[in-house]
Amino acid sequence: MKVALGLSGGVDSAVAALRLQEMGHTVEGVWLNLGFGDPEPARRTAEQLGIGFTVYDAAEAHETLVRSPFALAYRQGLTPNPCVRCNPTVKLPALLRAAEQLGAEKLATGHYAATAYRNGRPCLRQSGGDKDQSYMLAMVGPELLDRILFPLEGLTKPEIRAIARSRGFVSADAPDSQDICFIPDGDYGLWLEQRGMGLPPGDFADESGRILGRHRGLHRYTIGQRRGLGVSAASRLYVCALERDTNRVILGTEERLLCSTVRVNEVLWGAMEPQQESFSCQVKLRSRPQKLPAQVLPSPEGLTLRFDAPLRRPAPGQLAVGYDESGFVLFGGTILP
Repeated sequence: MKVALGLSGGVDSAVAALRLQEMGHTVEGVWLNLGFGDPEPARRTAEQLGIGFTVYDAAEAHETLVRSPFALAYRQGLTPNPCVRCNPTVKLPALLRAAEQLGAEKLATGHYAATAYRNGRPCLRQSGGDKDQSYMLAMVGPELLDRILFPLEGLTKPEIRAIARSRGFVSADAPDSQDICFIPDGDYGLWLEQRGMGLPPGDFADESGRILGRHRGLHRYTIGQRRGLGVSAASRLYVCALERDTNRVILGTEERLLCSTVRVNEVLWGAMEPQQESFSCQVKLRSRPQKLPAQVLPSPEGLTLRFDAPLRRPAPGQLAVGYDESGFVLFGGTILP
């Protein structure tokens, strides 16, 4: 079978290509031009593996559907995850179009994830290794999941690197990317300012209104942030609120961030049908491995997640993902303020 693989030039997609070859597939590497980055590492990987290589343009779609909405949301005090938006709206649809042009039956990525059928449709589930990216793919619908292969299913990162070293891949020991691909230095505030979307400086204040210092613009802060505040205090301070009307960043102790309920909208149901009655499951509020038990209360407006113990309030705009005991993704949704 012919498979179009998203080839980034990193170790994961290189080993994914190798695994597909070992399964007997004909692999066509596709480097997506999103308006930044260098295709040469991916091209060299394709040459080393002896697979086809194509550059497919998706730069305009990425600007329109990912970068621009991210900038607007971040400026409004939300903390969206652009990867969560990119996968279902840009990256996977672009790979699917490339696959169709190349005459490939399936597309594949180097994500650590898996699919299996439930209720007659493909559903996302955790990979089973030491690394899992099902959280980042939770908003991908069944029409795309039905066309995707995840050849790294079940593998651990050390196993991936060992395979890459054994084949002499130059990416074998390359560090994992920790930042947003279009903001590689992680300075979101500067990126917004370079786009002409910075906000003016203002005051840090506590909840009583006492001025604690000066901030560099609301666009440089997110709910729950502790680092980079530049304010001295007897105890650790966190960003508790962003007040657009007063241009103030409200700081407080960690206790002020604790909550036991989280509201979610823009829900995409996965391995379960849309529910009207409450149910229990495990929930991830961040991409890190920890899952928390929660009671889920559906309503016409979305979902309310009630947790067994207080937790630090997640930043609005992030993703909440529900899982069952088998690691299937039950739903994904956007966290509300």
